[in-house]
Amino acid sequence: MDFTVIDTGLIATLLLLLLVGMGPKIALVPFLEMTHTFDAETKAKIGRKMVLTATVTALILFATGAVLMRLLHITGGAVAVAGGIVLALLALKMAAGPTEKHAENLGVPVDPATIAVFPLAVPYLLNPVGITVLIIASGEVVSVASAVLVIGLVLLVAAFDYLIFTNIDVLAKRMKPASLVISEVVFGILLTAVAVQLFVTGLAKLGIITMTAAH
Repeated sequence: MDFTVIDTGLIATLLLLLLVGMGPKIALVPFLEMTHTFDAETKAKIGRKMVLTATVTALILFATGAVLMRLLHITGGAVAVAGGIVLALLALKMAAGPTEKHAENLGVPVDPATIAVFPLAVPYLLNPVGITVLIIASGEVVSVASAVLVIGLVLLVAAFDYLIFTNIDVLAKRMKPASLVISEVVFGILLTAVAVQLFVTGLAKLGIITMTAAH
């Protein structure tokens, strides 16, 4: 990401990455599966806490990412490789379809406040793509304007998430289970490709492969 010039290309790229890394799609199916036994008010409460937790975490990562990389002596390339690996694990689960048994199916009480934070806020809503993008952006912003741009886009995506997850019952009535499963598998495959690209880009930043091979 080149923050020296703020143009529509940079804004569109950042917005797309944040929609993948912090948008509702990855968290949608897990949210529906984990909250289906709750009433509408509780679902909305979980949604609010989930979005708030993910947003605060995202802003903290952006504010401290550059410092953390310096303290831990890691580079943006290493962050991209790590993000690609973790995202691949998450994406492969999505591509495999819904096979996991959740706590309510095992007779274990589900705490709404707990699941709102983990795993719904992190790593589903704020997923490895978002974490990677925010840490790298933290080290690459060059001006107040570029920092404000990133923060503004994070808040914009968070507002979209809030709209979705606080009105989830209304939306769920229009969603067909079969369509959700199919979209989950397809999106999982696409995310696996994103994970591979993150991994390759990280290797290029580390100088292990050439930039020609990374594109």
